[in-house]
Amino acid sequence: MSRRVVITGAGTINALGHDVASTMAAMKEGRCGIGPLDIRDVDRLSIQIGAQVKGYDEQSHFNRQQIALYDRFTQFTLLAAREALAQSGLTFNGALADQSGVILGTSGGGLTTQDENYRSVYEEGKNRVHPFIVPKLMNNAAVSQVSMEWNLRGPSFTVSTACASSNHAMGQAFNMVRSGMATVMVTGGSESMLCFGGIKAWEGLRVMSKDACRPFSATRNGMVQGEGAGVFVFEDYEHAVKRGADILCEVAGFAMSSDASDIVMPSKQGAARAIAGALRDAKIDRSEVGYINAHGTGTAANDKTECAAVADVFGPHADKLMISSTKSMHGHLIGGTGAVELLACIMALRDGVIAPTIGYEEPDPECALDVVPNEARDADVDVVLSNAFAFGGLNAVIALRK
Repeated sequence: MSRRVVITGAGTINALGHDVASTMAAMKEGRCGIGPLDIRDVDRLSIQIGAQVKGYDEQSHFNRQQIALYDRFTQFTLLAAREALAQSGLTFNGALADQSGVILGTSGGGLTTQDENYRSVYEEGKNRVHPFIVPKLMNNAAVSQVSMEWNLRGPSFTVSTACASSNHAMGQAFNMVRSGMATVMVTGGSESMLCFGGIKAWEGLRVMSKDACRPFSATRNGMVQGEGAGVFVFEDYEHAVKRGADILCEVAGFAMSSDASDIVMPSKQGAARAIAGALRDAKIDRSEVGYINAHGTGTAANDKTECAAVADVFGPHADKLMISSTKSMHGHLIGGTGAVELLACIMALRDGVIAPTIGYEEPDPECALDVVPNEARDADVDVVLSNAFAFGGLNAVIALRK
């Protein structure tokens, strides 16, 4: 018999705020976290904007030894995990420690560390690097540090599926708890690719905007990268109730699919199969869904494909759905993006506020859905979906309910 899975803790740091409360406040206000990049050699980049975490001082959170071992993506993960686990009220020892683990998503991992050290070796001609570089840049660094800090001795690993990494990670965490393999899973994702090498590589794809992220708007001209982390505590429902936990919402279903068609161009069929699969897995009728947090990158290929997939799955109900892209505010966190976007889903269910798609200027006839343009909206919704569609054609959709 499968167990019910609930969320009992949430934490974040991103361009909109250094915690959940400030992030949700920014989403409600439709505030934009995208601005000029403050990174080394920015003048050599043609893309000079991003959604950076501003006002962040690593020394106020970590000591010198820790900073030597923690890439920026790991630091963000640990800060988000601290908030999530503090809210959950859980401590891990004995049997619970053995039955609790960590699954996180990232795409670039310690790319900032890699970029800095390539520069020192190739550009500056140094012949030695710090002995901690490998444990600092490896993609599983954040998972390992979280497991050690909170004594999480159960299933722990990293998922890397480009822009769907967080949703895939959270889906695996959900399945672990639902199946009884774990009682508690710490899950989500993080990313920090806003460095010279990271942006320079993405420039080559010609999918980046030079001025703003305007998903679903006819005037859109590309995506904007962001950075940060979102971390959640997924817990067995009975365990949460027994200890009197504050339940944020229920994780109802999850599905994934592969387009198996093109490395960068999305497929309507692949996206639609993941959306329909999540509804089936959650045993939810499509008419029950009130809001979808869209993948909504602000590229023509993604936006049109996603809207077509939603229309296919929901039929006439698509016109009654609200669908917004919060990437317009916090940028595209690549492997960490689904984790920050899950906060908008929780806000919709808990607070009855739908985050807007900001920067919307002109309707696109191929995106003729209610995209909640520019201003947040009060609405009572019982079921929401969070979409993630990645390069490589890898799709992951999560269903949540009150």
